[in-house]
Amino acid sequence: MRFIHSYECTLCGAVYPADSSFFTCPACGEKGILEIRYDYERMKSIVNADYFRASKEFSMWRYLPLMSIRGTDIGETLRVGWTPLYRTQRLGQTLQIDRLFVKDEGCNPTASLKDRASAVACLHAREMGRPILACASTGNAASSLAGNAARLGLKSVIFVPKRAPLGKLTQMMLFGATVISVDGDYKDAFRLSREAIAKYGWYNRNAAINPHLVEGKKTVALEIAEQLGFHAPDWVAVSVGDGCTVAGVYKGFYDFWKLGLIEKIPKILGVQSSGCAPFVEAAAERRGLREAAENTIADSISVGIPRNPVKVLRAVTASKGAWIAVSDADILEAMRLLGRTEGIFGEPAGVAPVAGVQAARIAGWIKKEETVVAVMTGNGLKDPANGQKAAGSPVVMKPDLATFVHWMDQHDKEVCL
Repeated sequence: MRFIHSYECTLCGAVYPADSSFFTCPACGEKGILEIRYDYERMKSIVNADYFRASKEFSMWRYLPLMSIRGTDIGETLRVGWTPLYRTQRLGQTLQIDRLFVKDEGCNPTASLKDRASAVACLHAREMGRPILACASTGNAASSLAGNAARLGLKSVIFVPKRAPLGKLTQMMLFGATVISVDGDYKDAFRLSREAIAKYGWYNRNAAINPHLVEGKKTVALEIAEQLGFHAPDWVAVSVGDGCTVAGVYKGFYDFWKLGLIEKIPKILGVQSSGCAPFVEAAAERRGLREAAENTIADSISVGIPRNPVKVLRAVTASKGAWIAVSDADILEAMRLLGRTEGIFGEPAGVAPVAGVQAARIAGWIKKEETVVAVMTGNGLKDPANGQKAAGSPVVMKPDLATFVHWMDQHDKEVCL
């Protein structure tokens, strides 16, 4: 927080003081999302190679000096961050990429990357004296808010579309959230949350509105860079709904680049489902965003009206990245492939980046010798119904050895492959 220089509106460019308490530009309204700007020259005196060599804090709070909150209560939070960055073995061979990594965000406390944003939201709400937080979510932001709020003794009110997966609903209910299942899609849930937050004065955890949450999400990029020895990869693949995660990934690499800790910002591959691909369609047709259908199994990125378009479009463009869409069939195949080659179970939106990397490799965008990171954003147990679709059904037989031997005689090659 001590290094915030100012807040800048992504629409009109207006600049506001570092002590501003509003989340969006007063002149532009809700669409005037703010970007937090830092004084990197001052920050360099603290955040440098020596700082990281000395730090024994292996969680997202390792990066507190690069963030926008005071963080006085970080010792009370769930342990978020410093998730594994696996160098793949068989998956890289299958996709013909020499250095392919998977960042497994399913290892966070509520099993998704969204814990990074929610931990920041809960601490910031405490700092502002706001005991109730609210958001709209297709699932992961909701369950992460509920869990992180419960840990800090805060209350959460959550609006989800009726299609939210059972695994995520179970989480948020178990964590004691007030859950409103909206008879509609994500845009209906978002609209109701916005109106309720305005009426009751709750803390707004909607990541597309609240600029502090990008500062939490960016820690995934800071970790990737540090886990690769402060060598930025050539590509980072990220699934895209509202666009906040892409904005965070870019901001993290940008911060380290400005501090001189990495030599470049990687190209960002924005991945959407072909059943809900407003960014991909806009890029392909070289036009502005239009509302898209929300027709995909990847519920976490099923966002027909993205709420953070300016930041995400700037991020992909500034990184010299690309957009790609993959089908639900591609996503299910990526779930199987990631599970069977690397032992990592991802939900549909979580593995969409793997499907995107595969498609980009086939298209020739990604080269064999490049270093690539796929950010796996959520654990597969979040959505067991689609996990079962990808995995298939077990073999059912009577408890009889002769029956098993007969089955093995017919399937031995499949079992041993």
